[in-house]
Amino acid sequence: MKNNLHPLTQFMRVTLQYFLEYGFKIAEGPEVETEWYNFDALNVPADHPSRDVQDTFWLKDKKRVLRTHTTGTDVRVIRENKLSPPLRLIIPGRCFRNEATDQTHEHTFYHLDGIAIDKELNLGHLIGLLDGYMKKLFSQNIITRVRPGYFPFVEPGMEMDIKMPSGKWQEMLGAGMGHPKVLENMGLDSQKWQAIMFGMGIDRYMMRYFGVDDIRLSYSGDLRFLKQFYN
Repeated sequence: MKNNLHPLTQFMRVTLQYFLEYGFKIAEGPEVETEWYNFDALNVPADHPSRDVQDTFWLKDKKRVLRTHTTGTDVRVIRENKLSPPLRLIIPGRCFRNEATDQTHEHTFYHLDGIAIDKELNLGHLIGLLDGYMKKLFSQNIITRVRPGYFPFVEPGMEMDIKMPSGKWQEMLGAGMGHPKVLENMGLDSQKWQAIMFGMGIDRYMMRYFGVDDIRLSYSGDLRFLKQFYN
C-alpha cells in the first residue's frame, strides 16, 4: 500500500512505536488548556521567568491559553482520571508559542511528553530509555551524553545531547525526576512514588530524521515537498 502520510505523521508513528514497546500508553489532552494545568500545576507560578520564554497565546478570559507543551496533560490525565501508579504515559500533541518564525522556529509545532511513575525509578532508568530512543532513530552507534538542565517540573533536571558527525554536540531533549510538587498536584504521595519525565519537540526531530532544512516546509502545503516522503 502506498504511504501518503505527512512526514510529521510518519515520524510520530516511529516514535510512539518505540515507547509503546516499553509499556507506555498514549494519552491526549485539549489544545486549549487552563492556566493552572499549563503552568501552575507544573511548578511554574505567575511570576516565574520561564513563562516569559513561553510567550503565549491567551484567550480573552485570561484563564485559558493555547497550550505551550503537552506536559500539563500529565497532571490533567492522572488527576482527573484518578489513575494509580505504577503507570507509563506518552502524550503527543500540537502546541503553540508566540515566536518569530525562521528555519528552526514555528509558532505551531508538535510536542511529545512522557512520564513513568513507580516506587523505585531513578535517573538510570530515564537515561537508558532515552539513549535507546536516540539509537533507534539515528544509529546504534550514536553517542549520547547527559548534562544538568533546569526545568521547574523536574528535580534534578537534565538535558540529553547526541554527538554529530562533525564532532559537535547537539541538544535533543530535556528530562528529569518529577518534582514533588508536581506529583502532589497529580494527587499522589511524593514520599511514596517517583516519576521520570521527558519532553521533546517532534518537528525538529523529524527534520533531522528526514534531512529537512527548514521547519516551515512542514506546514507550507507544498506538494513538491510532501511528495518526497510518499512511497
